[in-house]
Formats: sequence, structure tokens, C-alpha cells
Amino acid sequence: KNTKPFLHYENGLIQNKVEQLLKSKLISQVLISSDDDIVLNISRKFQKKDSRIKIDNRPTHFASDITTTDELIQYASNVLSKDHILWTHVTSPFIDGADYDSAINVYKKNVLISNEFDSLMSVNKLQTFVWNRNGPVNYDRSMSKWPFTQSIDPLYEVNSGIFIAGLEIYKHFSDRIGKKPFLLELDHKKSFDIDWEEDFLMAEQMGTLSIKHPPKNPISL
Repeated sequence: KNTKPFLHYENGLIQNKVEQLLKSKLISQVLISSDDDIVLNISRKFQKKDSRIKIDNRPTHFASDITTTDELIQYASNVLSKDHILWTHVTSPFIDGADYDSAINVYKKNVLISNEFDSLMSVNKLQTFVWNRNGPVNYDRSMSKWPFTQSIDPLYEVNSGIFIAGLEIYKHFSDRIGKKPFLLELDHKKSFDIDWEEDFLMAEQMGTLSIKHPPKNPISL
């Protein structure tokens, strides 16, 4: 799915994401980690055009279907070289360069300057009726069976679009967030994640509706 043609991107989600990252004004390096030859070849084409691109030929045992995210983060801590890391996925096709810059500025303000938080991750705000098998988890039906949703304490769904943390967080906690991450709310379109084939088709429909004209001066690969 990462290299299948997507909208006007011949090289698919990987091309879309790299172009978005390169449009950021605050990202100094883009590290692409993969064991897939197609992804690596596309990445090398980008690298010839922009020196910010760095390529990590990931060992196969860190790129299999059974590799856990915890294992991948631990591997990444030995590959990453910058002091502060923004982790994102190509499967979040609507988070663009301006969004990354905005998130970095929020990180600077709330983590680096105020020290109120130690990291950042993007989330979706859930302020609705959420249940588990034992009943509601975010409101009390003994008080009101169907309260106004605006009065419900919100929950936050991790959408995996953006994680920002210092390299020391990776090394000390073996994690991409610390003990007190700032929760950066994204709207549902920005945070849309492509997992299954129907997600891919839906994202194409969403992109077709929102893009009236192709981007100016797209990177030719």
C-alpha cells in the first residue's frame, strides 16, 4: 500500500509523505527506514534532489509482520542521531509540512521552554458515549443516562500521526514519548490513517474532494 499509486502520486504514499516532510521549514533531516527495495529506490531518488534525506536499510528482523513497535523503537534509538525526533508514518497522508511545523512549535513551547511536558503526541478527542463490556467508561449513568456530550469528560485516542520527543527519551524509556506527553489534538481528516484497502480507497476519495488542483512544482522522480 505504501508504493501503490495514490491520487496524483505515481510512487504512492511514500512519495506523498516525503514531499510533505520536505516542505516543512523546521525539519532538518528526514530519515526513511525500510527493508523494501521499492521504497529504498524511491528514497534514493529523493536523496539525489535533497540532502536532508537519509536512508536506513532496516534489517529484515526489524521489519517483519511480527516485529513489535517496542522492538522497532528500541532499534530506532540506535539509528537516530538528532537531539529531537519527530516520528510519523506514510499512512497518515493528510498531515502536511505546515502541520509538522505547527506541532514542532507546540513542542518547543510546552516541552523545551516551559518544561511542563516531556514529549508530544497527536490524538483525536473523543467526547461521546464510550463503553467497555462492563458499561460506560467516561460518564455515570446513575447521574444521567444520556448526558449532553459536551459535559462528558473527554478521552483521547492516539492516532499515531505525530510523536515528538528528545533522543534521550528513546534511549532512557525505550519509547517515543515520555512520562508526560502533551496531547496535540488533530481533526479527524488530518489524523486519518490508512490500514486496510477500504481505508486507502476512502483516502483517495477524501483527497480527490479536497485537492482542486495538483501541487505546483511537484518533485519529479
